Amino acid sequence: MEPMEPDEGNGRASAAVVRASLGVAGVFEALTVLETQDKTVRAVSPWQDDPYDVVVSLTRFAVPMLALVIALRLLVWRAPGSADRARQTVRAAGAMITLVGLTLATEWAAAAARTPSSLAGTWIRVLIGGLVAGSVLTVAVAVSLVRESRRHGASRGRRHDWLDDAVHLCRRVPVLRRRVGPESAVWVRRHAMTVFVVLSTLAALAVTGAQAIGEGWTDPLLTAWFLTVAATSYLAFCVIGNAVAGFVARPPRTRRRRVAEASLVAGCVAISAATAFRDALWPVFGTGSLTSVPAMAALTLGAGLATFLATAALLLVCLPRPLPQGDR
Repeated sequence: MEPMEPDEGNGRASAAVVRASLGVAGVFEALTVLETQDKTVRAVSPWQDDPYDVVVSLTRFAVPMLALVIALRLLVWRAPGSADRARQTVRAAGAMITLVGLTLATEWAAAAARTPSSLAGTWIRVLIGGLVAGSVLTVAVAVSLVRESRRHGASRGRRHDWLDDAVHLCRRVPVLRRRVGPESAVWVRRHAMTVFVVLSTLAALAVTGAQAIGEGWTDPLLTAWFLTVAATSYLAFCVIGNAVAGFVARPPRTRRRRVAEASLVAGCVAISAATAFRDALWPVFGTGSLTSVPAMAALTLGAGLATFLATAALLLVCLPRPLPQGDR
């Protein structure tokens, strides 16, 4: 029998809360896949249109990705670094449940915007029933996560990130044992932004391909625009999620690099927001209805570019410059 660590009891409680959050995420994903992939259900869904659909589409990808890495970390729960692991995993579960909660709130807003007569029908009642059940479960697990997070307190200097656990897991797989080691984790830490961009692009390619085939798209510009919106949304999710959960402990970066990355994330978020509210924004910049793909691309990507430039200018002015070596 292995000796108990001093915080094993706390770690066991954290693991239980994390597993509960994974259960809620599973229920949410099952309902989301039903309401977005089944054409009969989607046709009557109150949140099938933007701005609601942008939120649902993002979390449909983000929630299972977070659930997957959280579940993998539970496999190495007793490995070295248990204090960091429990704290970080609870934060990641909190981020996942926050995404679920925001999506459910968006769906409630969509349902409230409908007339009572438009909420009649069997599938509508199934969707609303699922929304009620999902909301109750989400609130319950959110309360537990908040309590668990307060019990762990603030981090006192992180010694382990998620990459350490990834290496530990790879050592259990014969094919990967000799190919993935501590040097791989060091490389990822040094090139984290490149990794985020590659992962976001690959995910966007998969989603865009499925969407184009499912909807029968033939317009290359529409496909390219959707790919750009998806990739930028996922990139913002990766960077913000890493800041919250500490998946990758990144080394210190230069002031210029930090400004560039923060501005890029702001621009990516702006593209998603402009996509969600494009019909409301279009009258400010154009006339008539927004039906042209070039106009839609100019509006949404232009909003992202403008936000990127404005954020960069603001940070360059406000972010303090590092002191010269002799003045420190």
